Amino acid sequence: MQVVKQYPDGLFCWVDLSTTDLEAAKAFYGGLFGWEFDDMPIDMGGFYTMCQIDGYNVAGMGGMSPDMQAQGIPPFWSSYVKHDDVDAIAEKITAAGGMLMFPPMDVMNEGRMAMAQDPSGAAFGVWQPKNNTGAQLVNIPNTLIWNELQTRDKAAANAFYTQVFDWGYAEDGNGYGMYKVGERIQAGMMQMDETWDASIPANWAVYFMVTDADAAAAKASELGGTIIVPVTAAGEMGRFAVVRDPQGGVFTIMQFSGPVDPPPGY
Repeated sequence: MQVVKQYPDGLFCWVDLSTTDLEAAKAFYGGLFGWEFDDMPIDMGGFYTMCQIDGYNVAGMGGMSPDMQAQGIPPFWSSYVKHDDVDAIAEKITAAGGMLMFPPMDVMNEGRMAMAQDPSGAAFGVWQPKNNTGAQLVNIPNTLIWNELQTRDKAAANAFYTQVFDWGYAEDGNGYGMYKVGERIQAGMMQMDETWDASIPANWAVYFMVTDADAAAAKASELGGTIIVPVTAAGEMGRFAVVRDPQGGVFTIMQFSGPVDPPPGY
């Protein structure tokens, strides 16, 4: 088991869930992925929950604010890009046409972060690590394996991310976009067309690796989740399903047909 100790700048390093019912979310994701949970007190009161496998952090969870709940915002997963200078990236975000939702701020002794929206409306975070480097386990079953931008304005999104993070970009034969840091393909991009539900906003989708997509989808249903997209072939890559947890958080499970990339630098 390779434990990630340091992420290169520009790679996604963390995901977390904002939910309306933390204990119910723990029951669901613990039952589905076998995660264990460590509640960490935070300065503002309450807890931030570390989701773990064998004592290693794989994701986070926190309660949604009353204001967000009052607005009817459903639970959601957020994706965070690692960078050693969040303040410099925040300046690049605004210069490139993005919007800072939360300016750079310290998170106790764990790190420094900002939240932003790209010009197409997709939200993401930037994480500058101190004590918390991000997910210690990735690219193995029941952990993060992929982040995917789903946007209705591919051109604007690509111009933004290549300017802010210096990502490389390429498309496969089907027009599916792939973002690169150096030679590492680390995220995807999908154009949302007229077949998509108009109520779905631009977003960064999170993918968790599973060994058996059918069994995982069945387990998610058994635990009270909803299968939005049934288990479907993803070309020769493998099989996936899109799941909504009982509180409303949406994520994707992915079974691969062959080996996956090793975890990033450590």
